[in-house]
Amino acid sequence: MANEYKLLTPGPLTTTRTVKEEMLFDHCTWDEDYQQITQKIRRQLLELAHCNADDYTVVLMQGSGTFGVESVLTSVIGKDEKVLLCTNGAYGDRQVKICEHAGITYTQYAEPYDRIPDAARVEEYLAADPSITHVSMIHSETTSGLLNDIQAVAAVAKKHGCTFMVDAMSSFGGVDIPVADWGIDFLVSSANKCIQGVPGFSFIICNKSKLEASKGKARSLSLDLWDQWNTLEKANGKWRYTSPTHVVLAFSKALDEMFAEGGIPARSARYALNNHLLIARMKALGFRVFLADHQGPIITTFLYPEGTQFDFHDMYEFIKERGYAIYPGKLTDEETFRLGNIGEIYTDDIEKVTELLALYMGERGLLAAATGLDSVPAAIAAMDAAGAPIKAAAPANVKLTA
Repeated sequence: MANEYKLLTPGPLTTTRTVKEEMLFDHCTWDEDYQQITQKIRRQLLELAHCNADDYTVVLMQGSGTFGVESVLTSVIGKDEKVLLCTNGAYGDRQVKICEHAGITYTQYAEPYDRIPDAARVEEYLAADPSITHVSMIHSETTSGLLNDIQAVAAVAKKHGCTFMVDAMSSFGGVDIPVADWGIDFLVSSANKCIQGVPGFSFIICNKSKLEASKGKARSLSLDLWDQWNTLEKANGKWRYTSPTHVVLAFSKALDEMFAEGGIPARSARYALNNHLLIARMKALGFRVFLADHQGPIITTFLYPEGTQFDFHDMYEFIKERGYAIYPGKLTDEETFRLGNIGEIYTDDIEKVTELLALYMGERGLLAAATGLDSVPAAIAAMDAAGAPIKAAAPANVKLTA
């Protein structure tokens, strides 16, 4: 395909050709074979979450990841209950908007976009306000690339008897999350993230007792989490309303490929290797990482080299024409851009895209000011030297190429 390129984004992301090919087939939503595929997906997701079927269940919800987050917030928080929203980025702020729109009572504990919510501060909020019944936060905040400490906050929430909800949209499957052991009651993720499927539905891993207690609380018909689960259970895998059949088939294949790769341990190791190599090579080109601490393995925010003037749109088009799509910055007070390293992406992709950046900088007269080097080959050699120890230390179970 003439317009084919790889996505260095936090999702949608680059998928395998075999996942794409699953969408060439049409399936009836009433078909028993299709319903069994839904049930298989639910079992496999529970396995990835380290949960047993006696205590936890999985609900699939049509729509993007935000639909899943809104489903949880508007289904499990009653009219006489209150949620503490721990935010440090655009996706935490989106939860605030959901609560405002739905009339959910909330308190916001906001940190700057380069700092994680502190469990000790959460403790202070909960101790000061006994009316708080739920706590919600983002795990991988792709606004900046931060990976928040959900384990520590979960422990505080449990101590105060609060239901704990996590948006793990861009981390589940790429970062190991023992949902039950950490005391997470509701975890939301999406088909088009680290499982490496395509957009079309979200999934929620639910504490069964908490889910059952939510019956009758939903503020929406379509997003009623309990009713969606009840239908999946009683009808043995049938969705309440029309499901995205092609997306479900692709996701089932993506799950099989994930287990074949080695599950979360192998995939998280590949993503982490990609990320470490990316940062090392970008630093050799003069780019600075926005975050001082808590950098996650999913996406990285970069600051432009000092003393240079970059045109992001020009850089984006240059790189896209040569095979990769990068991501604009999401910060309001800093000139940044972002590079994701999840999906069907390997270290050879990281090397190729950073070489393209070096080529772009050379052609635009930016290389010497950013690196002190006078040629593209010299810049590539510097990047190779910076990345060599990282590749040499790669775990044996990590593939370097597709």
